[in-house]
Amino acid sequence: MLILSRKINEKIMIGEDISISIIEIQGEHIRIGVDAPKSVKVFRQEVFDSIKSENKAAAESTPRFPEVDFGPAAGILDT
Repeated sequence: MLILSRKINEKIMIGEDISISIIEIQGEHIRIGVDAPKSVKVFRQEVFDSIKSENKAAAESTPRFPEVDFGPAAGILDT
């Protein structure tokens, strides 16, 4: 892990097209801004973990489809 010190309005670059800016520091809280292409998904860790957990649960579940009643004429075609 790379650990860096930054002050307000200073940035960290990740590659050529992702930057992280320090917006505000208040006590133990730091607000950051992330500038990245729209193709790059940016999540807080707890949101990312939740999405990953939901995706895993969905992949492991068995799909249930509702029963469809087509009535007495099901399978009969009018010609």
